This record gives sequence, structure tokens and C-alpha cells, in this order.
Amino acid sequence: MSEAGRTDGGRGRLGNVLSGLAVAVGCVLFLGGFAWGALVYKPYTVPSDSMTPSIKTGDRVLAQRISGDQVRRGDVVVFTDEVWGAMPMVKRVVGVGGDKVVCCDKQNRLQVNGKALDETYLPAASRQGSAIESFSASVPEGELFLLGDERRTSVDSRKHLGDSTNGTVPLAKVDARVDAVAWPIGGVLDRPGAFAELPGGVSEPGPVRLLVAAVVAGVVLIFGGAAYGPLAKLAGRRKVRA
Repeated sequence: MSEAGRTDGGRGRLGNVLSGLAVAVGCVLFLGGFAWGALVYKPYTVPSDSMTPSIKTGDRVLAQRISGDQVRRGDVVVFTDEVWGAMPMVKRVVGVGGDKVVCCDKQNRLQVNGKALDETYLPAASRQGSAIESFSASVPEGELFLLGDERRTSVDSRKHLGDSTNGTVPLAKVDARVDAVAWPIGGVLDRPGAFAELPGGVSEPGPVRLLVAAVVAGVVLIFGGAAYGPLAKLAGRRKVRA
């Protein structure tokens, strides 16, 4: 065998090893990403338009499994409270234990502990005076005050102010926190800056971006490694013909 043949053979063997390693690592990333995601996240289908435009009716969302004490103002949470109905609901947290939530100031802005909030995530129609109902609520410790972003139609804490709960939901009723709209692809939900200056600040998104990156990298490595063999053979044939 010539020196050139041995060199080409060596390169071929090394290429096969590397392609096999790429496929193996790709499988670990791909399957591991899905397995990790299944442990951290729960999928939900949103049943109403109360969170428009951030989340629309029928959207499939990924919600991170958390305990109620991890919830911060501005979070969009999934909860189940028998007083509100027997099905999971999706609303935004605007008040936590000890807060006073008031609607609204002269610019139609919600106030939490006297601070007016610029809720840029609301649809324009929900910021108009005609769509806003005045209310004032004090949130007990261990409870949450929840509103939909579509204030004109949302059945939320405002609608329950007169019942036994006075509109609030216990932390223990929270099942998960929405991190992203999975389908149709909408990406990670931004944490609203309106709540950032209040005590406790806003929460950080879960590992959804890292999980997506792991799955995408896995797919690239799997297909790239699997394609090496056919591409190498094709290149070899072209070299022989030349």
C-alpha cells in the first residue's frame, strides 16, 4: 500500500470515529434535553383569551414546576382553585402577601403599594378608562392577587372580591409558572419591568433556553455525524475519477 493510501485510510478511520462520537453526543443532548424538560416543565393548553396578547386562546405553553413561595409579581402562573372552577387557569400575579392593589390612577394605571405600574404587556384597549373597573384590595400573607392581561373580559381576582376568598388565591394552589409559548412558537415570556422596582423584584426564567439549545445541538450533531459517511464516500469517488 502506498503512503497516500495509508494516510487516506487513517483519515477515514479518524473521521468515522469522530462521526460516531458526534452521533453519540448528539443523542445524549437530544434525549437528555427532552428528559430534563419533562422533569422541569409541564405543558398546558390555554383555554381562554384572558392573557391576550402575550398568550392567546389555544396556545400550548411550557410551565415550570415551582412551589408557590417562588412566585414573584409579574409572573404568569397556572393554578387550580375550586372557588374559581375545577380546571387549571392562567393569570398574571400583580400582588403578593402584604400588598395593596388599587385601580387606578388618573392615567388608568394599576397601583401596587402606591406605585403606579406601566403595564406595557396589556393590549391597548385594556388601558382605556372605559375598560377599567375601579377596585381596592389588600392581599393577605400567603395569598396572591391575579389579573388577566385582557382586562375587559378576564374573570380574575376582581370578579371574586365579594366572595369568601376576597379575590385572592393561596400560594399552595399554584401548579407552575409559564416560561414560554411552545406552539405556535412564541418564545420565552419576558418578565415585566413594571414590577422590578418593587420589593422582591421579578423572577428569572427557568432553563427553557438551555433545554432548547441542547435539543437543537443534539439534532445538528446527529445529522452531521450521520452524514459524514455518505459525504466521505462521495468525495472519495470524485477524487478517484479526478
